[in-house]
Amino acid sequence: MMKGNSNLTYLFVLAVILLIKSLSVSASDKVNFRTPSQYIQHVATSKSFKIVANGAAAQIVVDPADWKGVIRAANDLGDDVRKVSGVAANVKQAVTPEPGSIIIGTIGKSRVIDKLIADKKIDVSDIKGQWESFLIQTVDGNLVVAGSDKRGTIYGIYDISEKIGVSPWYFWADVPAKKSNALYVKGGRYVQDSPKVKYRGIFINDESPSFTGWCNAKFGGVNSKMYVNMFELLLRLKANYLWPAMWGNAFNEDDPMSPVLADEYGIVMGTSHHEPMMRAQKEYTKRKDEIGAWDFITNSANLEKFWFDGLSRNKNYENLITMSMRGDGDVAMGKGNDLENIKTLQDVIKSQRDIIQKVYNDDPANHPQLWAIFTEVQRYYDAGFNVPEDITLLFCDNNWGYIRRILPPKEKNRKGGAGLYYHIDMNGGPNNDRWVNTTTIPKLREQFNLAYQSGLDRIWIVNVGDLKPKELPIDFIMHFAWNPNAYPADKALDYTINWAKGIFGEAHAEEIADIVSKYSKYNLLRKAEVQSPQIFSYVNYNEADRMLKLWRDVVAKAEALEVKIAPEAKDAYYQLVLYPAKASAGIAEIYLSIGKNHLYAKQGRVNANDYAQRARDLFSLDKELSDYYNNQMSNGKWKNMMSDIHIGYTGWQMPRESKLPEMKNVAPLAEPTLGVAVEGSEAAWPGGAGKPQLPVFERLKNQSYYIDIFNRGVGSFLFEAKTNKPWIKLNMTKGKVEKDVRLMVDVDWKTLPEGKSDGIVEIRKGNELVSVSVSAVKAALPKVKEPYFGNFTGEFTIPAEEFNVSTPGKNAKWIILPDLGKGKACMGIYPVTTPSTTAADGPKLEYKVFLPTTGKTTVCLGILPTQDVYPQRGLRIAVALDDQEPLVLDARKGFYDEFKEYTPEILARSTVLKPYPPLNKKIALIGAGQFRRNEIFDNMRWLDFEVNVKEPGIHALKIIMIDPEVVVEKIVVNPDNNHPSYFGAPSIQHNAK
Repeated sequence: MMKGNSNLTYLFVLAVILLIKSLSVSASDKVNFRTPSQYIQHVATSKSFKIVANGAAAQIVVDPADWKGVIRAANDLGDDVRKVSGVAANVKQAVTPEPGSIIIGTIGKSRVIDKLIADKKIDVSDIKGQWESFLIQTVDGNLVVAGSDKRGTIYGIYDISEKIGVSPWYFWADVPAKKSNALYVKGGRYVQDSPKVKYRGIFINDESPSFTGWCNAKFGGVNSKMYVNMFELLLRLKANYLWPAMWGNAFNEDDPMSPVLADEYGIVMGTSHHEPMMRAQKEYTKRKDEIGAWDFITNSANLEKFWFDGLSRNKNYENLITMSMRGDGDVAMGKGNDLENIKTLQDVIKSQRDIIQKVYNDDPANHPQLWAIFTEVQRYYDAGFNVPEDITLLFCDNNWGYIRRILPPKEKNRKGGAGLYYHIDMNGGPNNDRWVNTTTIPKLREQFNLAYQSGLDRIWIVNVGDLKPKELPIDFIMHFAWNPNAYPADKALDYTINWAKGIFGEAHAEEIADIVSKYSKYNLLRKAEVQSPQIFSYVNYNEADRMLKLWRDVVAKAEALEVKIAPEAKDAYYQLVLYPAKASAGIAEIYLSIGKNHLYAKQGRVNANDYAQRARDLFSLDKELSDYYNNQMSNGKWKNMMSDIHIGYTGWQMPRESKLPEMKNVAPLAEPTLGVAVEGSEAAWPGGAGKPQLPVFERLKNQSYYIDIFNRGVGSFLFEAKTNKPWIKLNMTKGKVEKDVRLMVDVDWKTLPEGKSDGIVEIRKGNELVSVSVSAVKAALPKVKEPYFGNFTGEFTIPAEEFNVSTPGKNAKWIILPDLGKGKACMGIYPVTTPSTTAADGPKLEYKVFLPTTGKTTVCLGILPTQDVYPQRGLRIAVALDDQEPLVLDARKGFYDEFKEYTPEILARSTVLKPYPPLNKKIALIGAGQFRRNEIFDNMRWLDFEVNVKEPGIHALKIIMIDPEVVVEKIVVNPDNNHPSYFGAPSIQHNAK
């Protein structure tokens, strides 16, 4: 008897141990909702749960007492099963599920879920009371989706939807469902922790003409019929927050069902940075005669009533209240100075807090609020103005995607925390950025990581313009916001591949990811709205032609892939891949063609007119591409959505109409006439100033140079080319010219004598002769054991990631940030919150460089245009040559003061701001004073300095962290003003000899 009891006890204890072990293992299986099909299977296995198979789908059971938004999402899941399998999962509102059901419910709201908890069928201890968390678990032959709150449950529902094959973008990008006749959930327990960023949302802005035009055509206005689709998208992306469209729109009044449905769906509503107390600007403008001036000093009573009425109207919904005020129409407030405005805002905030207390009959601290520190408002904050500590400080970017502040140390324990208002769309200064996506995933990852790690983690609200075509960055930001630590720098590129897999499947995901990454990157190199024929060099380093080739390669790849895309995915492919790639490339080539037209017209080339015609053809193509998007794609679903004017910008505002920049027409001479142009010069001969001279040849550059032989007249002519030195090599010695012929010149290094040699290439047409000077330098190459950069003449470029040695500091190290910037990568600091240090102790990057002459050599350090994120401390980086004393550089040199924060008046009274050094306008590479060139448009800040070369040869150039936010992209040594360019000379790394 005792022995039997012992055996039973042993077996019981063993079973408990195994159960605990099982639960502990499965409990650690956290859901990463960007990992495709982590728990979805297409073949049944032991303990798996059947969603659908053999033409039958599981029933979905939800308590009728649960949130309406949960019941609605459960119905979406049932229909999503239909989209994938052809068989809908029936939704039953009940409290007694049948075996084999999908049981959905919210803890404390669903009697079914609460009974499972009481019966110890599910353990919700790790999600109960948490913000927006959920559990998915197979239990006794059922599948349970339990949420910690309303949105937690909804997120769990949509997590299943996405993993079975229904994209969050099924409506907004026409993504087809991935078909499957059998869907199972792998047996186990899956938990999604709470998001790291509490409020995650978008701002529909700058919405006319495109978004508004689309809404009017499809829904009869910007109304609830449209917004329910947007609410659903946000929830499927696991976002929760919205600033609604406000250009001529009033969310709460245009359609009173909009706020009702927002709350029912589970969306937290707010208003933009300049619309306080849940009031849209349009609500004021249409009552302006009744209310009076938007001036709190003279009209406080009427404004207080206006705010009270607005908040009272929305008090029963979930709101995040915007506080304070700006001037009428999103402009700076008042005519007084900053100190007077600060005094006014103190009174405004006090009044608004009183209104909140009256409306809710509760402490305002119990109702979430934000203060947007936007544009000039940051000056007030820097001057010492602040708001009660339960209000979230919403810091902002510079309108072009670089955050202006990290969280100051004094705010680290702030009750309301801090957040970020960020732009991937901009209408206003420094320039519009509205049309297509111009923001790369690596840039977003770098900036949002800096924001999160520094403490801006309560709210992320993103200005997305028309929403389309910004699908990819929206998708990334919302996922990154859930857990930024899940996306380290070296995995940022994987995200785009997984995004492409989720939309288009495995087969072409890497190719699609490459296309969208490249068109985004090339747009970031120079956004369409700040293009100009004068940006890239047409005569140095083949820069314009290299840029054109990059774009054409992307288009060729996108077009070749399009024929392989399944018919049902063609519309999604056009709007997400082909249109933005092809249309962006077309805009870039328009400006490159016009640039060549201008240059060739100056030189008298008859084919200048061909480039004008090419620009006109591309202009027509752009209209065709947009027309297809608006009127044919998806059977006309997106009518008007691609209506933004994006050709012909001359200032920040959108032009009234698409218009090509001025082009030149060349009237050909009556007879064929010789013209010659050489690489490195915009002049042409006969008739050009000075004598034609090719750039100097040298062994370390090891490149060819061109001579263009062109026609200035009607007809054609024959030419001959010859040299006077055997070491000069030509790719042709004669030919026929109708428009132009490119003659390539090279050097035979074996026959070239040591030292400097000179020669001539003669270009002859009958009795006409143009002699082009050729110089070459043959010197002994350095003998080194490591790869190095350098040359004997002219400038050279070092990509930041091509270092020889990286030496970590005590608390930090340099890391590669793949695909960030204009090249292959940038170098940044990990962790980005590491304390500032000294040049003696900071992490170091070392580059081997060959410097052939002694004396002072100019170096330009290209960094991302990081803002003055911590002005009390500064923004610094150090450089050194060999073992010389490091030079600490102010990394704000040439800072673009868009918001006029650094004027003498403001600096005189500021306790935190410090003046920054001006640009060195003598260096052409920096672009100072050049048309539409600055650090914001160029996405590059240049820090110039000098090094003292004590003896020729190989040297160690060192870059040393002082402050961790500085990101290094490239180094240009000996910048050549005689051969200016946008990117600098191409980089050539030389191998050890």
